Amino acid sequence: MKALVVYFSKTDITSKLVMALRDRLAQEPECDITLFSILGSDIVEGRFQNDAFIRSLPSYDVIVFASPTYMGSVSAQFKAFADATSELWAEQELANVYAAGITCGSAANGDQTSTLSYMQILATQHGMLWVGLDSACGFNDKGVNRLGCQLGVTAWSPNGELDPSDAATADYLAQRLINVVIKA
Repeated sequence: MKALVVYFSKTDITSKLVMALRDRLAQEPECDITLFSILGSDIVEGRFQNDAFIRSLPSYDVIVFASPTYMGSVSAQFKAFADATSELWAEQELANVYAAGITCGSAANGDQTSTLSYMQILATQHGMLWVGLDSACGFNDKGVNRLGCQLGVTAWSPNGELDPSDAATADYLAQRLINVVIKA
């Protein structure tokens, strides 16, 4: 499984979630994982300008999107990347690639679900196959999905620290991707 995590992180919470997911994927011998952190230098006059990276996206089996929730959606940096993927949309070059999402916010219900919904819509516009969580909040002893969003990983960081159960949820999503993509 060739996996990519494309993400933007300002306060490091998103990147810590990404690293938890990466660490679990790295334990799978059949998984080759690439991390791509969106940088300010990738964006020129509001547009994501890394064409070689965009052209590489169809080579992945799994793409995980990750962005903090800002004002009810993805960050501007992530949105610039998402807009650049429109070059692949017309020919549906990402069709049948698996997708998943990670986000965080500073409020318990800081509209993180809206961010994940945006990521899911982006994925489905490309014909990608969305993989959410299969663990309901409060109905298991796995210690994951404490905020109850099965659409993807949501984290709440009111004090600027990553809650261990949110990191465990990112790890859980990685295992779910392995189960769906490799072991199905």
